Amino acid sequence: MGKKSLCLLVASVLIAYYVYIPLPENSEGGWKLMLIDAGFRTLGHMADIAEKLGLAHYMETMMLLTYLENVAPVSDDKVTVTDTKMNDVPVRLYVPKEKPDSLKRAVIFIHGGGWCLGGAAMGSYDLMSRWTSERLNAVVISIEYRLAPKYHFPVQFEDVYAVSKYFLQRSVLEQYKVDPERVCISGDSAGGNLAAAVTQQLLDDPDVKVKLKIQVLIYPALQTIDMNLPSYQDNRNMPILPKSLMLRFWSEYFTTDLSLLEAIETNQYVPPEFSHLFKFVNWSEWLPERFKGGHVYTSPVPGNSKVGWKYPEFFDPRAAPLLVDDIKLRGLPLTYVITCQYDVLRDDGLMYVSRLRKAGVPVIHEHLEGAFHGMLLMNSGLLFLNGGQKAANNYIERLNKNL
Repeated sequence: MGKKSLCLLVASVLIAYYVYIPLPENSEGGWKLMLIDAGFRTLGHMADIAEKLGLAHYMETMMLLTYLENVAPVSDDKVTVTDTKMNDVPVRLYVPKEKPDSLKRAVIFIHGGGWCLGGAAMGSYDLMSRWTSERLNAVVISIEYRLAPKYHFPVQFEDVYAVSKYFLQRSVLEQYKVDPERVCISGDSAGGNLAAAVTQQLLDDPDVKVKLKIQVLIYPALQTIDMNLPSYQDNRNMPILPKSLMLRFWSEYFTTDLSLLEAIETNQYVPPEFSHLFKFVNWSEWLPERFKGGHVYTSPVPGNSKVGWKYPEFFDPRAAPLLVDDIKLRGLPLTYVITCQYDVLRDDGLMYVSRLRKAGVPVIHEHLEGAFHGMLLMNSGLLFLNGGQKAANNYIERLNKNL
């Protein structure tokens, strides 16, 4: 064997070693998923190095993924696409061309990305919004809310709330020929968090007369006080969204001060004064038996009051919609929740389903076996997985039947 062949063999073995990660037998994606995850991990390593060298904030480097996938607002023969503003917040607007004079449905969509990454202009989100607009004959408003680390909570919530409240005015709905009885709010991951929070807050807003027909929460992040749920334990090293990255997202949502991240990692950061909130995330009560996975529940231990009181907004229901009394859940619209088997956020969604049902809210729950966080966006191009396209189609069909 020549030197070149030997070098090629060694390089191939090293690349395969780096790319390979053990996956559950029933998981979707195989080597394609490993390659996607290897790309994410590589970008994460670059972000770590850049941050340690003082060249850029971790999330600023991670945003390269968003920039690389951004696409222009291009209209086609079925949907008119434009970038505009609503209530001074940038949005990407999708208006179907079919039946221009008929009343349409509407979907307010909120992208994910841990409140730090992502955007309405990303190719995967753009495609999802196009499909939704075309197949549902719906106006889609995809919100380009401001991101951390430059902006922290409650800015992201306020941007989404401002657009939602503006669009729900009857005069605006009439302008876009939208049926006020058929408006939906939807979001994935951090976007699901914002959708749930906005939907709760709209109930108490006397200025909002039009009610949402349905909220769709796609593998949402919903609570901030127990980062040791069974799903966090079992899926801590799964592809796309490992536990370490999710905790960094939570921390950056509120501050660039890494002392909060360090406190979150101990799972002992809730001041005793907030310990009454633990009942809302008591997974021994709210998780279906098959998702407990043999874990034994131990109540989270109240921790460092200094850190907790420094960031009391960490326990604000606008940031953590699961931390509200049942009375705040009553009156919510039909709720469609999607969870994934191999996702640290799985149990957030499952517990919300249980609590909503107990409060009398109609719920549709779709659990994707063998799926990972972000599955619905794996629907095209380099990120294409068969399971991703199937999940996206199911999501649109569910909306078609219930909106």
